Amino acid sequence: MGQIFPRNANLLARLSIFAGLLLATTLLLVTGVFFRSNAYRQINVAIEQPVPFSHQLHAGTLGVHCNYCHVSVEQSYFANIPAAETCMTCHSQIKTNSPKLALVRESYTSGEPILWQKVNRVPDFVYFNHSIHVNKGVGCSECHGRVDQMPVVWQPQAFFMGYCLNCHRNPENYVRPRDQIYQMDYVRPANQQELGAQLVAQYGIMPPEQLTNCWVCHR
Repeated sequence: MGQIFPRNANLLARLSIFAGLLLATTLLLVTGVFFRSNAYRQINVAIEQPVPFSHQLHAGTLGVHCNYCHVSVEQSYFANIPAAETCMTCHSQIKTNSPKLALVRESYTSGEPILWQKVNRVPDFVYFNHSIHVNKGVGCSECHGRVDQMPVVWQPQAFFMGYCLNCHRNPENYVRPRDQIYQMDYVRPANQQELGAQLVAQYGIMPPEQLTNCWVCHR
């Protein structure tokens, strides 16, 4: 009985399998790179909000203190979004009829919160506590960048595990005096290593072998 398949059928089958595996591997790599990319995570992408609030104007030009709106960062694990009542402490007197503030006035009257868009994100399996970082000398700009220069807020970097570990392994390189926590243009001094070591001891920051333990961030 004659051969059904040509002589090169085995070679074609092997090449097809190899090409299929290569394609599948390539797709997996491309998918992995995409989901870790700045484009997917919207890094440096200004997130439009229902009300056009400018941090550049309020925190930068007008010098409104971060804590005036984000009142819970020193006591709570999360940074609160200010209620309409906070906005209206000023805007009941300033720009009272601005159409841009219509949603704020409606929220203040009805009690229904404004649905702000989340900007800074960490994975659901990561525990992050704002208060402990602020109270241990980590400044706002370390993670959030120069918010005082952002007309529309964006996330300046992806919060990958490696990013957090850089600080947890060497906290003395990043901590600053508590009275400089909210200073957006803070520049680390030439003696940062010496000052940082003193602040680590003063603030009672755990040693790196404890700060890098899994349970610190994954609970």
